[in-house]
Amino acid sequence: MPRGRYSLHDPHDRTPLGEEHFHCAPGPSGWRYVSQTTAPSGDHAGSVDLTLDELGRPIRLELHAASWRVRAAALDGVTWVRTDPSGAEAIEGNAPAHAFTGMSPAFLVALTRLLRLTAASPPTRVRLVAFTHPVLAPRTLDQSWALVRSEAHATDNGPLNVDEYQVSALDTGERHTVHISGDVVVAAPGIELEDLETPPSALP
Repeated sequence: MPRGRYSLHDPHDRTPLGEEHFHCAPGPSGWRYVSQTTAPSGDHAGSVDLTLDELGRPIRLELHAASWRVRAAALDGVTWVRTDPSGAEAIEGNAPAHAFTGMSPAFLVALTRLLRLTAASPPTRVRLVAFTHPVLAPRTLDQSWALVRSEAHATDNGPLNVDEYQVSALDTGERHTVHISGDVVVAAPGIELEDLETPPSALP
């Protein structure tokens, strides 16, 4: 069960956004990721609880941030309920999308589980619902993902296999690179792996 800590920052000007303390593990029904986020001050800022089925579909997602809460799942595309800080009203949403995304590294791992790309796969288009911080506002976006290469890196605990993905935003054409090993993000825009107590799980 990988357990560790990511630092989060603005990918454009590197303003610190806080840290995410996580643990994750594959299970008989898929994969689960649980984390707590802290602000740069160290104060609690939110949480992530994401469960995937064996095909990589998000069967349960719960997000908390700035007193806002989202509960979501893959249902008729993707469906979510977003609750305001007062709890007075909950707004339901639905979109013909494949999965969710957001600030957490969990979403990057989840998407690679869903797409299951190989080096021979053509760039694959995917529609996502992003929950933007700090109020978890939903917006739909389209990306293209391609697996560029897989390399083994020597570590004290043996070779670490890292997959490099090229991600393109289809509305702006902006491109960036994501490096993932098993169920851990090694590096991505706005994300740095600061501490890892146990090696990544080798996902099928």
